[in-house]
Amino acid sequence: MNNSGAFTKLRPLSLLRQLSNCFDSTCLQALSNSICWSIYLEQGKITYATHSVEPFDRLERHLRRLSHQIPLLTNEVRVQVRLMFEPDSHTQLIEDDSNSRNHPPEYQAISWLVSQQHLHSTQAAVLIQELVKEVIESFLLIREGTYELTEPIDRMPRICRLDVEKILERCQLRLQNWQAFVPQISSPYQRPYLLMNSKIEEKDLPKLQPDLTDWMKGFSLCHLATILNQDEIQLAHTLYPYILKGAIVLHEPDPPYDKLPKIFEEQSPLAKLITEKVDIKQELNTTVNSYPNIFEKNIAPVPQLPRIYEPPKENFQEPTISNNINPDSQRVTAATVTAQKVHKIVSVDDSPTILKEISYFLENENFSVVTINDPVKAVLSIIRHKPDLILLDLNMLGIDGYELCRIIRNNSIFQKTPIIFVTGSKGIVDKVKAKLVGASGYLTKPFTRAELLKIIFMHLT
Repeated sequence: MNNSGAFTKLRPLSLLRQLSNCFDSTCLQALSNSICWSIYLEQGKITYATHSVEPFDRLERHLRRLSHQIPLLTNEVRVQVRLMFEPDSHTQLIEDDSNSRNHPPEYQAISWLVSQQHLHSTQAAVLIQELVKEVIESFLLIREGTYELTEPIDRMPRICRLDVEKILERCQLRLQNWQAFVPQISSPYQRPYLLMNSKIEEKDLPKLQPDLTDWMKGFSLCHLATILNQDEIQLAHTLYPYILKGAIVLHEPDPPYDKLPKIFEEQSPLAKLITEKVDIKQELNTTVNSYPNIFEKNIAPVPQLPRIYEPPKENFQEPTISNNINPDSQRVTAATVTAQKVHKIVSVDDSPTILKEISYFLENENFSVVTINDPVKAVLSIIRHKPDLILLDLNMLGIDGYELCRIIRNNSIFQKTPIIFVTGSKGIVDKVKAKLVGASGYLTKPFTRAELLKIIFMHLT
């Protein structure tokens, strides 16, 4: 099969339903606003779905939520996955998405987690279901674009098969709940900031969580929800009264999230699609900060997968699918949020400009930043300051970042301290060598404040 065409308005939904009803096995690739969606179907069931906007960030968020139930899914494992499978550039990623013969790299990462027994196949099926729902939710909002149907990937290992109607039902329900916050909230990637306005009395508003206000300085609603182990709709429901009264202002999404379609834009045809009325308050009464059970009619695990590690019941509790959110999910424990602690970050770079930029990006945050511009003296300074995270330039005069990282790791104090390589070229980082010397990740120059905060968030929360 190799068909292509154009769709407008409500065609994303009808196209997906048509492929499901025909029991097709194909890869549906849609392109809109420079974003590529890829939806893989086998005999009318979804085996995976992704889009080209930060797929590994999406995977990281869902792995973090799943890690609360799976002790083996440690931060070190999640970092290793990114080092091994994340493409070096967005260009490469879009090329991969546009070629149906390639496995999506994040799907390869999930398959690796299963093969290495970090995830049981049942847990991987739950993970894929949540990733697919997030992707399909944005796919339904596309108003115009082009699509192509290509041959499915025969060699792609099947972890599960998802019922299209069940996925569409849940996505439409969530989109209707988002509609309750329009026009104030138009995207889960908008960034809330607490605005101290003299016109707003503290008594006019209930108290916000201290840990929530600590993180409300640049993270999107989506990323804040992950830090707090909440659902995005629950978080929006919590913040909405403050947004209405002007105590919280929402900034537009950072690139590339600004390219994703908005939720219920004015006169959106998707609003006409949903006829069932659901009370938002009812939707917010049951826990969603855990992952749903694998219902037989919803997720069909692939029987030919080998049975591997079965986690003890006390280590993994299969979550329950529910339409509601428990207010208790707003309670955040020290295990999920460390915002109240002031983290110390050491940045080593022989460029004063880069050091100044990092300090500027992290000012007014919960970080104490120590800058070191002499790499030769860096080790003694790091031992003295004992940082929670180290930003390390890869190319410096006198000593390179690889050697400095190896020296730091040889000190028992810093064996588990996150060390992030900062590199000036997308292709310069040898991931294998970085892993061998003990690097935790890497940040490419030039970087934005959002990119810097994102990698810090990944390793310190």
